[in-house]
Amino acid sequence: MARLIGLDVGTSGTKAILIDETGAVLKSAASAHTLEVTQPGWAEQDPRQWRHAAFDCLEQIGLNDVDAIGLTGQMHGSVFLDKNGEVVRPALLWCDQRTVQECSEIESAVGAERLRNITGNPALTGFQLPKTLWLRNNELSRFQQVERVLLPKDYIRKELTGVEAADVSDASGVGCLNVRERNWSTEVLLDLELDPRLLPPVVESAEQTGAHQGIPVAGGGGDQAAAAIGTGAVTPGLVSISLGTSGVVFEANDGPPAYKTDAVHEFCHTNGRWHRMGVMLSCGGAVRWARDTFFGEDAGWDDFNCEAERAPAGSEGVLFLPHLTGERCPYVDPSARGVFEGLSLASGRGHLARAVIEGVCFGLAECLELMNPGQKPDVVRVNGGGASSALWLQILSDVMGCPVETLETDEGPAFGAAILGGVAGGVWSSVSEGVEAAVRVKKTINPSGQDYSLALERHRSLYPVLARWRGANS
Repeated sequence: MARLIGLDVGTSGTKAILIDETGAVLKSAASAHTLEVTQPGWAEQDPRQWRHAAFDCLEQIGLNDVDAIGLTGQMHGSVFLDKNGEVVRPALLWCDQRTVQECSEIESAVGAERLRNITGNPALTGFQLPKTLWLRNNELSRFQQVERVLLPKDYIRKELTGVEAADVSDASGVGCLNVRERNWSTEVLLDLELDPRLLPPVVESAEQTGAHQGIPVAGGGGDQAAAAIGTGAVTPGLVSISLGTSGVVFEANDGPPAYKTDAVHEFCHTNGRWHRMGVMLSCGGAVRWARDTFFGEDAGWDDFNCEAERAPAGSEGVLFLPHLTGERCPYVDPSARGVFEGLSLASGRGHLARAVIEGVCFGLAECLELMNPGQKPDVVRVNGGGASSALWLQILSDVMGCPVETLETDEGPAFGAAILGGVAGGVWSSVSEGVEAAVRVKKTINPSGQDYSLALERHRSLYPVLARWRGANS
């Protein structure tokens, strides 16, 4: 039976898993990273940490009888390499917010609407392209040393195989990929006076890109696209929701993107098609904040969930907007803030706890509505830490108005990367075939009949009022 490794270069650490072709996890390994925050809004890591962590994880797993390796990792980060392949400076990460000026520069040079039509997205501070301009604008001597700019997992590919490449799903988050043609947009790069040779060749995610110790290495995918493979979200109609620190609503599309709103990303998918994605910045992070704040940092999740469950559906009118760190979807607003509304003397911490969970679910429903106005999904598959909460899953099913499914294996992006490795290594003929073989549903939660429509409408109407108020009082 085939043995496949999925290697995930995350922000807090690198993770590797070994699976067989039924999707069973045989072994796992992890190695931590440190994050450097040298100024407010800045976030950097030394890519050589990732290299050490990746090789450490592979050594822990062992490469005997391994048939293929799939790669995934944090998206958008910028690894600047010189002509010898050496790191020029620490990488700027996905959460680094220093590039507001460069985003304006991109939209001015290319044209805001033209950029969206080509790339499917606006210029966003998290993307790699504005980080490259920031280096040119602020550290010119370092920029002049740069021969290649790689994404985090693609730096690991180079270290493992010597091959330089970027897969289409991860490349979609650089900011200059023509998502319809699935290749770099030379016109965008030339408008910005950047040499297209700075970027590596673009490949499909299930394509083989060299080998490590004779083991085929797949093109791989960005972390969200790889995680979606792990839920089976490779065909339209099945929505994947990640209940992690952030909340990600993800749906595959058969056709190329039709740009609708800045709040929804339009990216290439790992299966040769495309996907839409809405990213809500505070999801599990908001729930953890509520637990720590109202129950104490030493409180367990059982206490939190028990009290939330005692409160009635709708939290007796208490609403919560989960915009604790600004927002990207359903609203693009870095200044958005969290709010409780409808508090009374009868409101206890159980009401607040339930209102936070409900508010997160309402936000996710709004993201999905932006992606598919007026349409309900057939089913939602859930992964991430929130998938362990029965209360959260029931509320999500009721709010979405459809079944919610959890999965036998919830190993995140590494699991999807291992499936991509299996396709590249010839175990399966397609990503869909790999999903069919390895992804299995564990449990289905059906709607209880609880009607959240009025609370959802109140929630939806709250943000525009507060945004106007903040504007008037800024």
